[in-house]
Amino acid sequence: MNTLLAPPALQPRSTDPSPGLAPATLLFVDDEPAILNALRRLFRPQGHRILLAESGAAALEILAREKIDLVLSDMRMPGMNGAQLQQKVCQGWPDVARLLLTGYADIDSTIAAINQGEIQRYVAKPWDDQELLLAVRDGLERSRLRQENRELLAQTQRHNEELERRVAARTAELSQVNGMLEQAFAELSDNFLLSIKVFSGLVELREGDEVGYSERVGQLARRLAAALGLSQTEQRDCYAAGLLHEVGKIGLPDALLRKPVSVMRGEDLAQYRRYPLLGEAALMPLSGLRGAAKLVRSHQERVDGLGFPDGLSGAELPLAAQVVGLAAAYEALQTGRLSEQSHDAAQARAVVHQAAGTHFSQLVVAAFDQLMSEAPIAAPCERQLVAADLMPGMVMAQDLLSPRGTLLLAAGFVFDANVIATIRDLVTREGLGIVFRIHNTSPKPALAQP
Repeated sequence: MNTLLAPPALQPRSTDPSPGLAPATLLFVDDEPAILNALRRLFRPQGHRILLAESGAAALEILAREKIDLVLSDMRMPGMNGAQLQQKVCQGWPDVARLLLTGYADIDSTIAAINQGEIQRYVAKPWDDQELLLAVRDGLERSRLRQENRELLAQTQRHNEELERRVAARTAELSQVNGMLEQAFAELSDNFLLSIKVFSGLVELREGDEVGYSERVGQLARRLAAALGLSQTEQRDCYAAGLLHEVGKIGLPDALLRKPVSVMRGEDLAQYRRYPLLGEAALMPLSGLRGAAKLVRSHQERVDGLGFPDGLSGAELPLAAQVVGLAAAYEALQTGRLSEQSHDAAQARAVVHQAAGTHFSQLVVAAFDQLMSEAPIAAPCERQLVAADLMPGMVMAQDLLSPRGTLLLAAGFVFDANVIATIRDLVTREGLGIVFRIHNTSPKPALAQP
């Protein structure tokens, strides 16, 4: 009920309907002193500090010098109405709780106050004391929650900064460990690749082939895979499959290995066509070579479906398998593996070009033609040294193969004193004329003193 109409005997002496709220500073704004006095009598028992203003301008002056927790203003006031005042309070003191007293005839202005001044609640006149007490308490509680939220956010920010500092410190500690792990992984990968090269050399040794044939197939397959935009993993698989594409031939008879494919017939041809399956079976137990194993199985397939062992055709035949098959065919044509007559590089390229649409897709052959028409890749700057000139820290620029194709030292091998001593002893004892291709970035041998 309206406090102005209540007889003195019924003047409310209530306490805060929700006890426990800390005393606050309340600013009441109304152009009628009787209203202000009634509000002061209602809220003084709550323990709050009460400030009064009879206009919007006076209220703004108080706000400028006092810390106010809540502004309760009337809607209809001369000069500056309640909506305009609350809008200025919202702009200048956004953390202050804002309430509005309004009559039923002020609904349009009340809506403006809600939209512009962002008041949290309005109370209709004549007000109910209990409702008004609860409205003020709710406004103060909301203001307190906002302040606690800011403090919590600040604490969270400080905590996050401390956490970031600790994470940065821990990251710095782990970076060294990660570097060691990466180095170990790189060494493991290098050793794995070295094992593949050694195994490839043993296959060539078994067949008595031209030295470096499998390495050339692997390098061409990797370059062609890159030209086709295949992923790094597929490029590595193509290289490994090129090195090991004939591993399944280890179990074939020597007499069969010496025959060109063009003269094979009957049982010989049937036995020969099993080698991709044998090669896949030999490589599948090695998890790092499973991708390459699938390419070894399929590198003799043809896009027209006349290949082996599975008769894949068209889109069934992966580009990576075609890449390995084309690289193997191009190099095999030049070694006399596929026919009784060996081909030179130009003739082998022409045969591959004629196989577009039958053995290989037009896309793969076009990429091969483009690759062959490009200028050859320049070899890295290197020096040729004999064993006597080797020094610790020098790095091999190319694989060193034995006369029969066995890998002796891999490209990237770093010499140390013990290895150099062993090599010099071997060269002297056996009378070998080995030439080592060394990166120019390696340490240079000292000049002889006059």
